[in-house]
Amino acid sequence: MSLSTQIAGRADVIIAGGGVMGAATAFFARQLGLSVILLERDLVGQYASGTNFGNVRRQGRFLQQLPLSNRSRELWGRLPELIGEDVEFVAAGHVRVSFKEEDSQRLEKYAEDCKPYGLDLEIYSGRQAVDRFPMLSPDVHLASFSPLDGHANPRLAAPAFARAARRAGATVLERTEVLNISKNSEDFVVETSGGQRFVAPQLQISVGAWARKVAAAFGEDLPLVPKAPQMAVTEPVPYRIHPVIGYASWVEEEGVYLRQVERGNIVFGGGRRSTVDLEAKRARLDPLNTLRQMPHMERLLPDFARLRIIRTWAGIESYTDDDLPVMGASSLVPGLFYAFGFCGAGFQLGPGVGATMADLLATGQTEIPLAPFSIARFASAAVA
Repeated sequence: MSLSTQIAGRADVIIAGGGVMGAATAFFARQLGLSVILLERDLVGQYASGTNFGNVRRQGRFLQQLPLSNRSRELWGRLPELIGEDVEFVAAGHVRVSFKEEDSQRLEKYAEDCKPYGLDLEIYSGRQAVDRFPMLSPDVHLASFSPLDGHANPRLAAPAFARAARRAGATVLERTEVLNISKNSEDFVVETSGGQRFVAPQLQISVGAWARKVAAAFGEDLPLVPKAPQMAVTEPVPYRIHPVIGYASWVEEEGVYLRQVERGNIVFGGGRRSTVDLEAKRARLDPLNTLRQMPHMERLLPDFARLRIIRTWAGIESYTDDDLPVMGASSLVPGLFYAFGFCGAGFQLGPGVGATMADLLATGQTEIPLAPFSIARFASAAVA
């Protein structure tokens, strides 16, 4: 039997991984006329993309991420018209709150540094902060407000992109595990758990915390550590907190954050991250971390201590040693592309990553600077 008769599907690009990065890339690639096969081992959006906090923020990002983040924010504002679905994006702003002078100085410096990148922040000190955001504790030292940021529902985003990609003509296959990837002179050949083979001249790896093994198979190993951020949600209370609020501290345990949805529940997370078993595909939920979050949440919102917690959960994310993602073309293999390792800050970037990776796949170039995210930086570090 010839190879061609064994092939279950052929496309311009195969995308491995159905999180928000892979699903958004599939959608935007279809808009640029590429044929696409999206392969997801389990369910679209099941891992980090569907279990994260839902922060749609530009504030606080590494400055070199802001061009990508700005592009993504523009797309977030147009998602209903682009993909035909509402993912509950609310542009109610994002507040970072400090209680110590040194943390306030960092916020003020960042507000200056990010201006050339098109991010304008509002700074409120002391009593001004409480007057502007009356839900906050009276001992707030400084608040930095990004009025165009917001939050969305992470359970909805990746599946909505995948459905839109399918409606646009992409092949989207769930419960289809990639078992082997090889490359001949022209194409990547992807073998899956169903005994099927899929073929394409271009391949994008967006499998999150499991990406290190795939990249290493192509000679591009890198430090990638899986971690489990932990979130929880309270009982519903009257809807009064519109922006996302985060505790701006460089002490890990203090770094908590929260948002309230229109139904009244307050979603919160932060602090220490727990461990992950990649083989079992399980994140460890640590009840002690929820208890550790409480005093810091109460410091942000004095009334928080009165609320009942109704659910807790943890997700699976991946972190590089420089806290920057891996995104762009392989440094060794023509036709191979990466978009993974977003270090707990990828949800907001999802639409922008998808549009930018689609540009690369369709034209070989993009206006978004991607050099800081190249996988080649790890090879350079190893040599050094």
